[in-house]
Amino acid sequence: MIEQEGTVVAVIGRYARVRTERRGACGNCSVSNACGTSLLERFFGRRPGELTLLNVPSAGVGERVVVGVSEQGLLRASIAAYLVPVLALIGGAMVGDTWGGDYRGIASLLGAGLGLTLALLWLRRYSVLSVRHPERQSLILKRLEPHSIAVAVPAAHCETRDRD
Repeated sequence: MIEQEGTVVAVIGRYARVRTERRGACGNCSVSNACGTSLLERFFGRRPGELTLLNVPSAGVGERVVVGVSEQGLLRASIAAYLVPVLALIGGAMVGDTWGGDYRGIASLLGAGLGLTLALLWLRRYSVLSVRHPERQSLILKRLEPHSIAVAVPAAHCETRDRD
């Protein structure tokens, strides 16, 4: 399960709108200031994202919550959103090129456009049908305490305190 913290901004029946801060991967990388991702983040900035999620713990407006999505659900959604349209675009272009005759270039462009259009229509239907599968949806896992902060105490400090 991939988890992230957020704040509930609205409650709509069984669902809640949650605002999350986007985390960049740049803090964990040794070349954090020299890559394209870091440059794009500095140029466009970090804007909060808002999600409409199933509100399992019945969190209220203003509460901090933990949002989660399964790895398998994220992988399926990524394949559907990225791989399927690209393959349909390439496949349509190849079919157009093969059957284009004297007008291969134009047929290839039309085939690519048709393939991409069909893939996007399929993706729309896939998105609507995936709502029926709870394992593919993001959801609110739990509420957080209002001012909870995890503090790590060094082990050496604990040992000297126990001896006193």
